[in-house]
Amino acid sequence: MTFTWLWVVFFFHGMTPGFWFPALTNILRAQGLDGWVAIAFAVPPFCSLISPLIGGALADQRVTANRLFAWSSLLGAVALGLAFWCLDQRMHPYWFVSLLAVYSIISGPAWGLLATIALTHLVHGERQFPLVRLGATIGWIGAGLTTSWVLKADTSPISGYAATVSKILAGLAAFCLPHTPPLGKATSWKSLLGLDAFSLLRQRDHLVFFLVTALFSVPLNAFYMYAPELLGVLGDRKPTATMTIAQISEIIGMLLVGFVMARFRIKVLLLWALGLSALRYGLSAQAGASGVMGWHIAGIALHGVCYTFYFITAQVFLDRRVDPALKGQAQGLLTLVSGGLGPLAGAFVCGYLRKLLVGEDGSGWMEFWGVLAGMIAVCFVIFAVFYRGLAREVRENRV
Repeated sequence: MTFTWLWVVFFFHGMTPGFWFPALTNILRAQGLDGWVAIAFAVPPFCSLISPLIGGALADQRVTANRLFAWSSLLGAVALGLAFWCLDQRMHPYWFVSLLAVYSIISGPAWGLLATIALTHLVHGERQFPLVRLGATIGWIGAGLTTSWVLKADTSPISGYAATVSKILAGLAAFCLPHTPPLGKATSWKSLLGLDAFSLLRQRDHLVFFLVTALFSVPLNAFYMYAPELLGVLGDRKPTATMTIAQISEIIGMLLVGFVMARFRIKVLLLWALGLSALRYGLSAQAGASGVMGWHIAGIALHGVCYTFYFITAQVFLDRRVDPALKGQAQGLLTLVSGGLGPLAGAFVCGYLRKLLVGEDGSGWMEFWGVLAGMIAVCFVIFAVFYRGLAREVRENRV
């Protein structure tokens, strides 16, 4: 039953952003709020600078992780529903942004908490974790298809209401997750705030890993911000549904990653993910140059495999290499850099590049995606040169 309930919670938790996140740019543009796109996409990562480490510290030291996830999901659902209600009522955008910030602070630790719960209780964590995480991918796909084909809400706040319902269901299902007590103990105010996680950066490989993850997350943000827009420019009238192709390919990645992880070094998997990510944006650049939507769709399809091979491998990497008393905080630090620092910078960097390179006539998309591909290539080089990895005998002992 543990596997089943984890899968159900991941399903509804993944469905929540699948409803509103890919549609957000088009929703704001439909209401004449083009200037608020970058701000709206900057709010969640900015708030992720605040809460993931604290949430991880609470799970490590004071509160059962499963209850913390459940209550934060229910409270987050209230904030998310109010945010889209304000947008639906055409109130000043500050109301939407402010409530989105509240939602993001409450929900910031969620992915890290779920990873901690799953990797604690699954008997064969490295093989089974990708399979339960697959529930979130299927949930995202279901949400995207429902948004476009059932709710017809690619440009409507209705998608936010649907996300609120799925968030509530995730919170309720989480009460059935296994008891996951804290394994550590707070020894100072730094421990209480989750700042002990930064001690991981004293180790060279951890430093390189977190640095590259933060840098990689900068151009990655453009996928969510502007891939749906380019689909619209190229003539797609159901961009939210088309974006689910990424999650379909993510399913393939989830089914493969456990098999591949058992046979190759962590470094190899992460380099594959970075290299394929650069190629992915290269395909979108070709779509911008040729005007052929197929190139962009191919890039979208590659996204799921890239995302899985990098971030699922990253979560397992931390579970292998970090002391049990710090695992929640380590996952929180991963959320901070991949969902906070990187996307926060990405919201403004990608927004600036969009304004600088893409013209009103639809030109410049090749340059836009090409620059982002180059940024990912730099991440590849940094990781290839500076990450060392464990010796084989040490890796086998850790596993």
